Amino acid sequence: MCGIVGYIGQNDTKEILLDGLQKLEYRGYDSAGIAMLNENGVNLFKVKGRIATLRERVDHSIHATMGIGHTRWATHGVPSEENAHPHQSASGRFTLVHNGVIENYQAIKDAYLSDVDFASETDTEIVVQLIEKLFAELGDTPAAFRKAMGLLKGSYAIGMIDNKDKETFYVAKNKSPLLVGLGDGFNVVASDAMATLKVTDQYLEIHDQEIVLVHRDQVEIQDLSGTVLEREPYTAQIDASDIEKGTYPHFMLKEIDEQPFVMRKIINEYQTEDSELKLDKNVRQAMKDCDRIYIIAAGTSYHAGLVGKAFIEKLANIPVEVHIASEFSYNMPLLSVKPLFIFISQSGETADSRAVLVRIKEMGHPALTITNVPGSTLSREADYTLNLYAGPEIAVASTKAYTAQIAVLAILAVDTAKAKCLELDFDPMQELAIVANAMEVLTDQKETIEELARDYLSKTRNAFFIGRSTDYYVCMEAALKLKEISYIQAEGFAGGELKHGTIALIEEGTPVIAISTQENVNYSIRGNVQEVVARGANDMVISMKGLEQDTDAFVIPQVHELLTPLVSVVPMQLLAYYAALHRDCDVDKPRNLAKSVTVE
Repeated sequence: MCGIVGYIGQNDTKEILLDGLQKLEYRGYDSAGIAMLNENGVNLFKVKGRIATLRERVDHSIHATMGIGHTRWATHGVPSEENAHPHQSASGRFTLVHNGVIENYQAIKDAYLSDVDFASETDTEIVVQLIEKLFAELGDTPAAFRKAMGLLKGSYAIGMIDNKDKETFYVAKNKSPLLVGLGDGFNVVASDAMATLKVTDQYLEIHDQEIVLVHRDQVEIQDLSGTVLEREPYTAQIDASDIEKGTYPHFMLKEIDEQPFVMRKIINEYQTEDSELKLDKNVRQAMKDCDRIYIIAAGTSYHAGLVGKAFIEKLANIPVEVHIASEFSYNMPLLSVKPLFIFISQSGETADSRAVLVRIKEMGHPALTITNVPGSTLSREADYTLNLYAGPEIAVASTKAYTAQIAVLAILAVDTAKAKCLELDFDPMQELAIVANAMEVLTDQKETIEELARDYLSKTRNAFFIGRSTDYYVCMEAALKLKEISYIQAEGFAGGELKHGTIALIEEGTPVIAISTQENVNYSIRGNVQEVVARGANDMVISMKGLEQDTDAFVIPQVHELLTPLVSVVPMQLLAYYAALHRDCDVDKPRNLAKSVTVE
């Protein structure tokens, strides 16, 4: 999974493929490869590592006018040259790249491919070997391709070349993004328009369970039965901000989709080649030396801090207080003897937080900033900085920076626990990799979440979110997202507080969204749901796999229970996005708000 670029035309394809893949590096990847078809056959180059390494590996004397490229993040099989894409069929006739996850790959392998020797551990190779097997039966590449796509279950974006046909590039899509770009005497394929905006601004949207036969001067869209479909291209408006946004209608949606890639970037940046945690030794020592941590933040970052408190206290055994920055300066609590202050800020320019930083530095206390902007004021003036590596976040409502904050706080907590020689049954990088995959599954279910937003939130004037334990913190963030961009009056409450006043606000049809990802409070929160239903609430339960019930509206993939806030928030972000969209709100620039609050 990760990035796809393809080209068929008159020009040499090498630089188009390599430049396109470089544009997709922000997605995160561990290996890369390209395949180019010319009169001598397929020229295949793959590396474990970066695009720069691939550039060095490619034979630049080769001239080819058709090719495909891919960046991969390992799911099935470890990062390696063998598991890198493109993959080839046993005879070498078919060469294929794939984003997504084939859920029934083992069943296909058992039913069709028991006699095939596989060169990799990937689910992707199953697809290309299946196409070759079906071609042997049908004698026709388009027919074999269509039949194979009909057998696949899961998410996929696929590009394939047949080395016996230099005039056709084969494309298919289900749930994973893929576009065909139209040019003069050439056409391109990309998982993100950013990869090919340099050569065209005309794109065809490909719908789920469609295949496309891409030629140099023609593009034919078919359904899986072979029926030809007509579709008009659209123009991707090109200016500085749209190049960043690609073909997404809003930055917020793009940034929600980028969260899996941000998780993978964080894994890469905070891990050595030997898979050890990589943190500044001074940060590690500061964490060990302190007797209490004070997290200072505002808004979304404050909610991330609440989750971080749970991480640090449970894993590193250090007491943590989380304070709203604007209150702390005027109502400072009694501090411990050896405090450490952690400032969480997406921009690193939050005025309220800086006011606290100035004051505690005057008092001689150490400070750590966690931010997405390393050169920002809070980063420069604090003693230490941990970078979020989330990339530019343009939408006012924070999404990927929030989940990046939680991920970095988890790594900080685990690193501190190891430094204190505490026993842990928790590998943060392995678990964050699982989180990244779960996020990708969730972002592929936009249609389902949009339908929930339409049914529950498109016409309401208020909404409530309830949860317990860390689910409560996610409810607070979910309510903030909804009120920020849709202007619905929304509040997040601890489930146990309902009977202490909140339940008086429930009336017929009031949306109440409950999150249940923590086994120890699963039945308690479900009891709270029954209380509001009895008063007329329109309930929506979002649960984690393993805790779900038949009546739940949405089930998120299972991840480590400690890290559920990273995945349960994704449908909440999408609910807010689609609620705002259906209410004709300005999603990226909600009224009265700024991305960076630089005044107190």
